[in-house]
Amino acid sequence: MPAFLAIDLGATSGKIFVFRLEGDALEVDEIYRFPNLPVRIGNSIFWDVLSLWREVKHGINIACSKFPDLQSLAVDTWGLDFALLDQTGELLGNPHHYRDPRTERIMEEVFEIVPKEEIYFRTGIQFMRVNTLYHLYYLASRQPSLLKAADRLLMMPDLFSYWLTGVKVCEFTDATTTQFYNPHKKGWDTELLQMLRIPTHFLAEIIQPGTRLGKIRESLLSELKCSEKPEVIATASHDTASAVAAAPLFDEHSAYISSGTWSLVGAEVPEPVINKKSLGYNFTNEGGVFGKFRLLRDVQGMWLLEECKRIWKEEGREYSHEELIKLADDAEPFSAFINPDDPRLISPPNMVEEIGKYLDETGQKRPKGIGGMVRTILESLALKYRYVLEKLQDLLGMKIKRVHIVGGGSRNWLLNQLTADITGMEVVAGPVEATATGNALMQAVAFGIIQTHRSLREIVRNSFPLRIYQPGGKEHIEDIYNQFLSVTGLE
Repeated sequence: MPAFLAIDLGATSGKIFVFRLEGDALEVDEIYRFPNLPVRIGNSIFWDVLSLWREVKHGINIACSKFPDLQSLAVDTWGLDFALLDQTGELLGNPHHYRDPRTERIMEEVFEIVPKEEIYFRTGIQFMRVNTLYHLYYLASRQPSLLKAADRLLMMPDLFSYWLTGVKVCEFTDATTTQFYNPHKKGWDTELLQMLRIPTHFLAEIIQPGTRLGKIRESLLSELKCSEKPEVIATASHDTASAVAAAPLFDEHSAYISSGTWSLVGAEVPEPVINKKSLGYNFTNEGGVFGKFRLLRDVQGMWLLEECKRIWKEEGREYSHEELIKLADDAEPFSAFINPDDPRLISPPNMVEEIGKYLDETGQKRPKGIGGMVRTILESLALKYRYVLEKLQDLLGMKIKRVHIVGGGSRNWLLNQLTADITGMEVVAGPVEATATGNALMQAVAFGIIQTHRSLREIVRNSFPLRIYQPGGKEHIEDIYNQFLSVTGLE
């Protein structure tokens, strides 16, 4: 029975699983979980990558002791962020968090040099100040010596694969999140970078998901205590790409929401959709598996709730997610609305206070209690999902009948039901650990054990229970939706 170790590093936590493929179904063993805690120093936000590396090695040790016959392992992480290495392979400083405020107002500087439209038609990527391109431009314009000293730029999953194997490459699905990958040329857009006076000498070779990178390097063996040397695979290393790979989509009329720190709302397409309409809708085209692309919009997701939860805990009011959902279910419905993607909500020190200010400035009453705040967040997310899905249907030129919600957010039954009610679409929830599942199954693809995406998804359906939510007969949904659009300025 082949055993694959999936190391899934999300923006708030790390999870490690062993998946064993038995016929046409998976057996799953959870190995280890640990927090991923960014560090604020002054106005900067950093990732604690050395702590994450320690946790990854600890998780591999646990897995090797329980499953000495591991065939392979792979790392996926959040997108956008990168590390710079010098000529000896050492880090040139701690990687910054994509929410770091250093990119505020940077997009406007970039557009003065290269028009927004040209960047989009070159890359097909949604405009967000958190994108890799704007962090690199910041360094090129403010800290050029750092980029000059860099020998290699590695995206976050590629950094961990490098530490495991010594191989410095960039995997396709994560490379496409940078906004300087050109899908027309099928490679880095060095012309775009040169126009922005960003060096290109440190760009690594781009490889496809499912590439076998080699065995764990010899120098690590004494630390990892593996009796056998498992092979390291470049999986679909952007966590959303792995999650969507494992989303059990039924047909082309199915959309997905990868629900975690972010909510990625989109559909699979055979080729990027890059035109004036997709530019106007600010849709992104990110790499997928089996030659597909993911046409989607990023929507701020569980981050909003997690940050509120953190503030309430600091105030001495600690709640489980189940408790918060129960409070929200009991609260008054549709009492206030927020745009989850308002720039002020990207990285405020106090999310509860910032949402309160947003409501004050838009002439709305603050919801009553914690339950009211949670309900406002969940309802606003579901309403924003509808907004994005309407734009997606217009781009695809067809009706979407079903939405698959995968990832940690798929456990939130209230949000799932709100999504069904507000969109009028059937919602299929699960699997919860879609990212780790996709990570492991793409390892099986690397060894030729799985040949097609259809068979991969059939394995997912055979392995995990899926919960279906039907849209309810909610009255006044259209009025509520129009009110949301008016209040948030999305009309």
